[in-house]
Amino acid sequence: MSSGNASLLIRHGRVIDPGRIDGPADVLVQDGKIAAIGRDLSAPAGIEVLDAYGKYILPGFVDLHVHLREPGFEYKETIKTGMAAAAAGGFTSICCMPNTNPVNDTRAVTEFILDRAKRPDSVHVFPIGAITKGSEGKELAEYGDLRSAGCVAVSDDGKPVMNSMVMRRALEYARAFNLPVVDHCECKHLSDGGVAHEGLVATELGLQGIPSAAEDVMVARNIELAELTGGRLHLAHVSTAGSVRMLQAAKARGVRVTAEACPHHFTLTEEAIREFNTNAKMNPPLRTRKDVEAIKAALKDGTIDAIATDHAPHAAHEKNREFEYAPFGIVGLETALGLSLLLVEEGVLTLERMVASLTSGPANAFSLAKGTLAMGADADIAIVDPDAQWIVDPDQFQSKGRNTPFGGWKLKGRVVKTLVSGREVYSSAMSDAEHRV
Repeated sequence: MSSGNASLLIRHGRVIDPGRIDGPADVLVQDGKIAAIGRDLSAPAGIEVLDAYGKYILPGFVDLHVHLREPGFEYKETIKTGMAAAAAGGFTSICCMPNTNPVNDTRAVTEFILDRAKRPDSVHVFPIGAITKGSEGKELAEYGDLRSAGCVAVSDDGKPVMNSMVMRRALEYARAFNLPVVDHCECKHLSDGGVAHEGLVATELGLQGIPSAAEDVMVARNIELAELTGGRLHLAHVSTAGSVRMLQAAKARGVRVTAEACPHHFTLTEEAIREFNTNAKMNPPLRTRKDVEAIKAALKDGTIDAIATDHAPHAAHEKNREFEYAPFGIVGLETALGLSLLLVEEGVLTLERMVASLTSGPANAFSLAKGTLAMGADADIAIVDPDAQWIVDPDQFQSKGRNTPFGGWKLKGRVVKTLVSGREVYSSAMSDAEHRV
């Protein structure tokens, strides 16, 4: 990867910026910013020209839920490899969860992450701070410090805030700094010991189940607390039809709540864990066909604001264990686009709605000035070949993680170039149409 030039003209592509433009256009980038969008733009002398004929020119994708693992778990992933995976997937902005070692509950850890993310070929990294100190669910972290250091939200991620008063105080305290509170909605009393969705497949395999109610109960509580406090609530990785129903009702009555769904939860069901496939073990677990259809419908009507990956790399030796003992989680940055385009192919989402779910939707949920090709915005751009067919090969991932249930899948649509502030951070073969004038 090379840093490249921060000024260029991208010609002859289909520009899709949800709510702004969808059609043939050129994009002029100058000094790392979007300078103009229109038909037949003239190239300033000496500027690089990129022919994107037959390609989509999209705002760089925004992922609200990524595990970069550093500090503390660099054998799974590093900030460098995680950013490379993001760039390969078209993501120019990623929000990293605080379940590192030490937990990101202080200014020092936030600043460490941001310092490590400063590279010529980097994507934008937005740290998420912890809700509670050590993510232990007891004492609130210092949100003002975290916010001023660069955190864009707070979450205890895989550790749901079980104490309702602590969650109430978190929503109240975070409101003072306009921070979304991101909760992994899981009642541990209902899910304790569970490793898969409580249903027919888990029963047949002899695995302890995690009922849908474990998620639904916590979604209901969190929505009620958000309504009580006026705080900003964000529901991570929604996986059940019950969660969708409550989210719809909450939004209808004006509760400040947003939500994300992951590609694995709208493409796979509990059937994927048959043969004890640990690469299909995640939390929340893969659910039923009814739940999958509810997630799709919620993405279609905007009830779910964003597609997020919950990119969770693990080392091979950790996943190559008995199902009960393998860790939860899969990688997702490099397969998200191809899987999301399946919803377009199925007619579930329009192309513009899918792009919005990866760009403006997540950016708005966390109040990030990203996910747009508006004049003057950072030139964060994903150029996509919609006709490129490819086989998912985990050994070719930029991520250290190979833990995906999608290995061997044939997908259509692939990122061929990713630009951050006008600089190339990822490139695959884009034919010989690239030239300079």
